[in-house]
Amino acid sequence: MNTPAEIIQKLKNKTILVTGGAGFIGSNLTEALLKTGASVIVLDNLETGLQSNIDRLCTYEKFRFVKGDISNPEDYRDLLREVDAISNQAALGSVPRSIEFPLNTHRVNATGFLTILHEAKQAGVKRFVYASSSSVYGDSTASPKHEGQEGNVLSPYAATKQLNEEYGRVYHQLHGMETIGLRYFNVFGPYQNPNGVYAAAIPKFLDKMLQGGEIVVNGDGEQSRDFTYVYNAVHANMLSLISENEQAFGQVYNVACGHSLTLNNVIHSLQNGLKLLGREPQNTITYGPPRQGDIKNSLASTAKIEHFLKYKPVYTFEKGIQEYLRHILQCK
Repeated sequence: MNTPAEIIQKLKNKTILVTGGAGFIGSNLTEALLKTGASVIVLDNLETGLQSNIDRLCTYEKFRFVKGDISNPEDYRDLLREVDAISNQAALGSVPRSIEFPLNTHRVNATGFLTILHEAKQAGVKRFVYASSSSVYGDSTASPKHEGQEGNVLSPYAATKQLNEEYGRVYHQLHGMETIGLRYFNVFGPYQNPNGVYAAAIPKFLDKMLQGGEIVVNGDGEQSRDFTYVYNAVHANMLSLISENEQAFGQVYNVACGHSLTLNNVIHSLQNGLKLLGREPQNTITYGPPRQGDIKNSLASTAKIEHFLKYKPVYTFEKGIQEYLRHILQCK
């Protein structure tokens, strides 16, 4: 198992390209990489990423930002000569957005993904880590979810992530690229945008509790998720970037805690956590119809990533929520 010191030692002299590094997971990953002493180049078109995340990262000496799109190789082709590895976090997230705008979702998540994967191959960049999603399990009723036991996907977003995984596998087989796909399960944490119609549940709920307003829950709130603190996702990316296990490449892995909670559980945890920190939640809760394309229950098996990448969650849900709440209240 890689200790924190060993991870730092293996990364500190590397140059990593993080696409989507102005986004939620990408900016947290970028900052963690910079803290190891690695040089990081962020490529982001700022369509969904935030300038404030770039401003935060600019304080690091080894950080560089390039405004560009993974679909346009002219934006980054020259950069690929400089990098040792790529972590592709760029994507248009959200199941509802993909249902409403499937062509744009495909352009970014499928065509854009293949474009940068192929450009990396052409430039001789072998290590290519990329963000996939638990949505690829679709209508599978298995619990917990094991890699290789997927169901039928339920949205264009899930279809693009499934396609990413196939391209990652094929490029490993054909070209020997060291591809690793990470299926994120409901990641939450600092710098996650609570605004907008496509915002994730936890930051949206928390924002309503602090600002006042109505929390609208899709369905009865008994749908369950394997909510995963962002630093678990960061940790999985770091392990993927430094892995020397030849058997780990060309594969995909669940990134989660291995425990699930209902949305109602999460709401109660947020309310109780705020009260413990001296803040009284200011919100009402309304239950609406289930959201199209959503799955009912999601619980991950982490056995495969533990075996191949030596991953263990560094944060439980409870510890992650406590840290997230402290971060939010400090920023208010």
